Amino acid sequence: MRILLTALALFAAPTFAMAECASDKQAMTCAEGSAYDSASRTCVPVSS
Repeated sequence: MRILLTALALFAAPTFAMAECASDKQAMTCAEGSAYDSASRTCVPVSS
């Protein structure tokens, strides 16, 4: 029984790891007059 639970945990671990990474790829929407800066991962004011 312990071997079965260990095998199940090892099988499920990569699935949860991939789900965690996928949530990081959401589209960013910034307010008018600002743009997304991928380096700081925030919205920054756009100077015109």
